Amino acid sequence: MSESAQTIPPFFPAPFIARPRAHRPTAREWIKHSSLLLVTFVTTTFAGIVIAAPELPVPEPALSGWLSYVTYIPEYYLLIVSSLLSFSVLHPEILVAAISFSLSLLAILTAHEMGHYLACRYYGVDATLPFFIPAPPLFLAGTFGAFIKMKSPIPSRRALFDIGLAGPLAGFVMLVPFAIAGIATLQPAPAPIGGAAIVFNDPLLFRILAKTTGANLTDAAPNPFYMAAWIGLLVTSLNLMPVGQLDGGHGTFSVFGQRAHKLIGRVAFVAVALMSVLGFVWHSSPSGFLYTVLLAVMLKVRHPAPEQMEPLGSARIVLAIVTLLVFALSFVPFPITLT
Repeated sequence: MSESAQTIPPFFPAPFIARPRAHRPTAREWIKHSSLLLVTFVTTTFAGIVIAAPELPVPEPALSGWLSYVTYIPEYYLLIVSSLLSFSVLHPEILVAAISFSLSLLAILTAHEMGHYLACRYYGVDATLPFFIPAPPLFLAGTFGAFIKMKSPIPSRRALFDIGLAGPLAGFVMLVPFAIAGIATLQPAPAPIGGAAIVFNDPLLFRILAKTTGANLTDAAPNPFYMAAWIGLLVTSLNLMPVGQLDGGHGTFSVFGQRAHKLIGRVAFVAVALMSVLGFVWHSSPSGFLYTVLLAVMLKVRHPAPEQMEPLGSARIVLAIVTLLVFALSFVPFPITLT
């Protein structure tokens, strides 16, 4: 009698376990993150001007006295920046193309970071709004990217998987329409005037789209949508590297566990280091060394284990395979060739 009294009937509902609620951003945080986004919009728009504008003749500063040698580089830098700004004001179509690039790139970066952020909110993990990092004019794409910072532990293996992969998958979905637009509107590149030229090597996604649409990727001039999608794919492939606390590192940890995560990360680092050397020898591009340094830093950062390591389930295993396909479509072993 006492045994049956202590037994819970099988039809009794299981107790509901509520997820913790993540803190909502304050008004001050909204202002701070919105301001960074606005500044990044300005710097990426200038990067779009650099992409869309033709090569402009800029007179070099005169050298007279020792002080002129000290100020030569900053003066020349300001002359180039002011020349590009003046040209874009006089040619509104350049400014329109620059804004198109900026909005496209920021849409891709925002989708990526909001994928992480919304997944954090779903699992009750405290996280900041996206930090957008502006870059100085003439440097890279006008931005060093964006990131969110998680401020509380990740509760489970599934949460780690979902938070880690939600960003690159959301960013990839966002960039596909821009990639289609970029490939569909490619125009032949003008004949080079002289000097060094930069060739942006095409990822597999671009090659598939070009074959589907009949576009010619050879000797084509990159347009704003093409460049925004190209940078988005580069960011996606870099984030999906299975190293440290990169998004791919989160996915690797959640699928294979801590020991395999460490081993796979080291193998990926060695592979990227070898490719950086080959990229310098074959393509005269030192860009691969930047990735090698980044991955070396990420290897030094310990990956925290989630509080619970429950099975992922078949649906997430399928999603992991889809993510591998996204990486294959995004990754370019040698992104840039200098000729």
